[in-house]
Amino acid sequence: MPSSVLFCCTLNSIRSPMAEGMLKLLHGRRIFVDSVGVRRAPVDPFAVAVAEELGVDLSKHRPKTFDDLEDGSYDLIVSLSPEAQHKAVELTRDMACDVEYWPTFDPSIAEGSRDQQLDAFREVRDQLMRRIRQRFPPMGSMAL
Repeated sequence: MPSSVLFCCTLNSIRSPMAEGMLKLLHGRRIFVDSVGVRRAPVDPFAVAVAEELGVDLSKHRPKTFDDLEDGSYDLIVSLSPEAQHKAVELTRDMACDVEYWPTFDPSIAEGSRDQQLDAFREVRDQLMRRIRQRFPPMGSMAL
């Protein structure tokens, strides 16, 4: 189990903040978790809404970029978009850090009614939660 994990995606407004929040929900302070984007955008309100359904509060999340990182020492970087994967590999060329690529659909491009868009966000959230539980299994009383 890594002691520090960085999730990254394109904008740090949907996928990586959801992943950060869910790993914190499962492991509390046992693992240091952060998230960044290649570029910055405001947190998507749909991401806030579907994360809240699991008890994850993204309303106070402040998106940041790789350039905003104060400490570059992570045990694991998980990239969720092709652009973020490229940046993570570039960042870790001179670091002893594992990089994993979890290709994850960007739900902000989903079309349809509000409910259909929310369902796309839920699908991404649930996919990330399954992957997080598999990669970072909950322990003892922390298991949900």
